Amino acid sequence: MPNDKLEQLFAMQSELNDRIFAKKDIRDREGKTLTMATLIAEAQQPEIGPNTKVNEWLGKYLQALDDEGRELKEELLWKWWSKDRLDMQNIRVEIIDQLHFWMSLALTAGMDAETVFKIYMQKNAVNHARQDNDYSKANKSEADNKTVVM
Repeated sequence: MPNDKLEQLFAMQSELNDRIFAKKDIRDREGKTLTMATLIAEAQQPEIGPNTKVNEWLGKYLQALDDEGRELKEELLWKWWSKDRLDMQNIRVEIIDQLHFWMSLALTAGMDAETVFKIYMQKNAVNHARQDNDYSKANKSEADNKTVVM
């Protein structure tokens, strides 16, 4: 098991996904049991079209992540006059459910813990630069995102 906590989480998520693929008899294009390694390898191809397992599973994991976001939103209290209280234990579990699907998305896109860290550091610098330049709709551009590379 990796020493780095983020690497450990990614390894555990990959193992869980492989277990689910096997248990649910989910197959790859060759008819073999689908694995995260297969998805990651496909994500490394230079051109990935719409009829690929990567596209299919990015969509499935995004749908699951969206649903977990909805479940978290249902835990939040918007009635300021209510005497209800937040269920922080369940809120924390819903956030971890989101992390499960977020990591599955990252893995399916061919990112491991090191790649996520590298891209995060670059994008964080872009976001700070945007704040330094009074980021707004008027000066919004995605050109700075093109500087973020794997």
